[in-house]
Formats: sequence, structure tokens, C-alpha cells
Amino acid sequence: MKGTNLGEFEELVLLIVLILQEEAYVLKIIEEVCSQIKRNVAMGALHSTLSRLEKKGFLESEMLGATQERGGRRKRVYQLTGVGK
Repeated sequence: MKGTNLGEFEELVLLIVLILQEEAYVLKIIEEVCSQIKRNVAMGALHSTLSRLEKKGFLESEMLGATQERGGRRKRVYQLTGVGK
């Protein structure tokens, strides 16, 4: 596992992923983060944070199948690892 130091935003993202459970994908995470901290969050900043948390071993992700609801696009869902919990 890479470094275990977490920043404030990383901790917030981990808590949001825990709250959202199986609905923890980028757009839902952004919505929840914005509602919690009352500020806009750039999608790129969230992607970087999620990637960093995966490298540190706190998160893992899985690509789900395409749905009609999303216009045939797949989505990546995140969940906490044992270490992340």
C-alpha cells in the first residue's frame, strides 16, 4: 500500500463512497460532495482523488454494464476496501 496520509478532501470522498454504497459513481459522488460542502467540485479533481485513493488501497472500482438510462454508456462504481473502512 502506498502512503496512508489522507487529506481532508480524500477523507470526505471516502465517507461519501461509504454513504452511497452501490450508487458510488462519479456523478453521484460529485452531487453528494457539493451538497455536503456547499461548493462546486471539478470532475477532474474528483477523478484524481479517486485514482489516488485506489493507489493507496482505500478504494477499488468496477465497471458496470451499459444501460439504456445512460445512453448505452458504462459507469465505474467505487467501494471501500477493508483498509478504507
